[in-house]
Amino acid sequence: MIVKPAPGLKVRHPVTKQLLPDEGIEVPDGDIFWTRVLNDGDVVLADNAALPAPKQSGSDAE
Repeated sequence: MIVKPAPGLKVRHPVTKQLLPDEGIEVPDGDIFWTRVLNDGDVVLADNAALPAPKQSGSDAE
């Protein structure tokens, strides 16, 4: 699942201690920490389309 901070909030990643970017990050589905933070309303589910597309590598990237 992809989560991002709820509007007006700053949320730290529990391992890296870095603030989550406004566009969100991918976290494991069913993770106890992120499920709790989601239920508390500190983060919201982000749209998959909101994340930047991964950079292509290989022969088709120019």
